[in-house]
Amino acid sequence: MPPYGSTTLPLLLLPPLLLLLHCLAVFADAGSLDADVAALLDFRLAADQSGALATWNLSANPGPCGTWRGVTCAGGRVTRLVFEGLGLSGAAALPVLARLDGLRVLSLKGNNLSGAIPDFSPLAGLKLLFLARNSLSGPIPPSLGALYRLYRLDLSFNNLSGVVPPELNRLDRLLTLRLDSNQLTGGIDAIALPRLQEFNVSNNLMSGRIPAPMAGFPAAAFGGNSGLCSGPLPPCKDEVQQPNAPATVNASAAGQCPPAAAMVASSPSGPKPAGAETPGSGKGRMNRAAVVAIVAGDFAVVGLVAGLLFCYFWPRLSGRRSTRRLQEGEKIVYSSSPYGAAGVVAAAGGTFERGKMVFLEDISNNGGTSGTRRFELEELLRASAEMLGKGACGTAYKAVLDDGTVVAVKRLRDATTAAASKKDFEHHMALLGRLRHPNIVPLNAYYYARDEKLLVYEFMPNGSLFSLLHANRGPGRTPLEWAARLRIASGAACGLAYIHHAGRRGSGTTKLAHGNIKSTNILLDKVGVARLADCGLAQLGSSPAVAAARSAGYRAPEAPPLPRPWASHKGDVYAFGVVLLELLTGRSPGSELPNGGVVVELPRWVQSVVREEWTSEVFDLELMKDKGIEEEMVAMLQLALSCASAAPEQRPKIGYVVKMIDEIRACGEASPSHESMDESSGVSESPAVSEGGTVSQ
Repeated sequence: MPPYGSTTLPLLLLPPLLLLLHCLAVFADAGSLDADVAALLDFRLAADQSGALATWNLSANPGPCGTWRGVTCAGGRVTRLVFEGLGLSGAAALPVLARLDGLRVLSLKGNNLSGAIPDFSPLAGLKLLFLARNSLSGPIPPSLGALYRLYRLDLSFNNLSGVVPPELNRLDRLLTLRLDSNQLTGGIDAIALPRLQEFNVSNNLMSGRIPAPMAGFPAAAFGGNSGLCSGPLPPCKDEVQQPNAPATVNASAAGQCPPAAAMVASSPSGPKPAGAETPGSGKGRMNRAAVVAIVAGDFAVVGLVAGLLFCYFWPRLSGRRSTRRLQEGEKIVYSSSPYGAAGVVAAAGGTFERGKMVFLEDISNNGGTSGTRRFELEELLRASAEMLGKGACGTAYKAVLDDGTVVAVKRLRDATTAAASKKDFEHHMALLGRLRHPNIVPLNAYYYARDEKLLVYEFMPNGSLFSLLHANRGPGRTPLEWAARLRIASGAACGLAYIHHAGRRGSGTTKLAHGNIKSTNILLDKVGVARLADCGLAQLGSSPAVAAARSAGYRAPEAPPLPRPWASHKGDVYAFGVVLLELLTGRSPGSELPNGGVVVELPRWVQSVVREEWTSEVFDLELMKDKGIEEEMVAMLQLALSCASAAPEQRPKIGYVVKMIDEIRACGEASPSHESMDESSGVSESPAVSEGGTVSQ
């Protein structure tokens, strides 16, 4: 008899080995194009009764990619299926598609598919799911909550019933949820999706109160549900105020007693207090002449006191009249200054020190003025003004002069120019005044006094890149499309390249740098051209606390500790790389993440996401509506990361950055869209959907 274990051990290992081989075979089959083809053929057999998918012929067209109607492939897998309005029917068709585990887009709108929605959880990469205008029935499966990459979900115009499953709240990337025109019941209290932009549950059988987070959507999104109330719909019954109680309430019933005087007065025969006068008696009356004398004496005393105060304070008031007028004008434009520190009156001795407006000349115009109308300080102080924002260098205002001319005025902080002498300040302003370029906000004039420095710029009416990217994100917002972002990036890069080149040319060995590149300093003029603001002001200095707060996330790693004035070409390129990442991701340094974290350094966050997840995960969801831009975004991402390299010597020069951005723009304009093979579908992987649920082209 052989020893124990010589034959038993192989027998014990045989079942696990067979199971392992079976699993490997299943996984190999599931992840292949052949498995996708088999699933598609089964789908056609179950759904295509009218022959709409006649091109799905292995003998004539052996491969589905690019030859089979409605099928698109990528990376050797079927990734997009678009069968809209083809007359497909049957209840067994949809479960077959759950085998296409590489699918990212599935659109079956306008067919006659029936049965229940199957378990699509194997389609982990699905981004768009459109099943509208079919004959689907049954409940919404909770398994849809496993599709964590889903951007758009449209199940409208079916016969779905039951309640909305709370598992849908797992879809934290969802931008569109359309469940209208079904037979759904229950409430919508469980729906709390932070990024939702399009929402519709109208024409169902739903009831209950509309939660406050959903009240921002229009009433049409909830109409046709007789049981829904509050929010944009009429208030719920318990919200209607009760009618007011009667005005007269019995005092004892209210727990209060009437005043004792009222009790006495109400008693016709009640006792009177001792010594009380009757109405007819004359005792206790004051003589009318005495009253007149007292009143006249009071007026005389008040007049005498007022005269003494006037004589005492008038010389002081008249002596400060001119300063006070200037003080009031200052408060109109510069609400943060009490004008005691406004620089018009010198601190030592109170002697009057008056500065003047200096208008800079445009040297490219043979000494002519820059085109801004000349004015004096008094007119600027009279102007109506609006504060635009506060930065590391000072506070910016929009000022409207007497004749309607609009200018932007920056009031520099005391700490910004404390270390600069008047000569150095004027020399630096002259240097900045020569920066004339279509992508730079021109400095047209400045005012210099001992403690007051004002800079006058051309006004940019279309705001900043920061506001375009980050303001009012949510329902109703107009996203900044990819072409516009490329145009802004190109313009800002050209302006920065001009600054770097002009610094070498105009000041010999001195290198002029911007020093404060960030999205709030990239402004748009009246025709939408990007222009750099605050050029060269960082080299004057800044308030330490404000500079630290405003420049966080854009300051290069090699920069010295604040508040030392510092600017360099390499530092500008680093900050510009952060701006490019801002354009790509839709996030700014210091912004919050969905998981509650904070993006402290945008380059490090992008690198971590690219390293741990899919590269596409870093891109702004608002860019997903633009088709055929993946290669451009990836190329721009690589350029941005090279600009934001931690090592200064690894960063490219700004001239190279300009060239690369222009090449990326040229490639995008020259190359056809990768969706051209399927123009009839109206679907891309972008999450942008036009009215009615059709994906924008």
